[in-house]
Amino acid sequence: VSSFQVYIIQVSVGSHQWTVKHRYSDFHDLHEKLVSEKKIDKNLLPPKKIIGKNSKSLVEKRQKELEVYLQTLLLKFPVTAPKVLSYFLHFHLYVS
Repeated sequence: VSSFQVYIIQVSVGSHQWTVKHRYSDFHDLHEKLVSEKKIDKNLLPPKKIIGKNSKSLVEKRQKELEVYLQTLLLKFPVTAPKVLSYFLHFHLYVS
């Protein structure tokens, strides 16, 4: 039986806030696309950890790191986020 952790991340853009839910592998896939398409720093994403990956303290620590990762990406693309990032953050659900 395989288990996986879903990270619930609070996203804030201007006065708008919402949450997104993704597995670490989703973040990794996003990161690979951004590294190849937008030349972002490949070391920006927190590393994958195998040992104790579902321990409560590691999950909380990684969740904070992933929030910082997304905030950093939003700062790198202040005007228009790349499509892959916009989709990841569910912007298409909140565009008015």
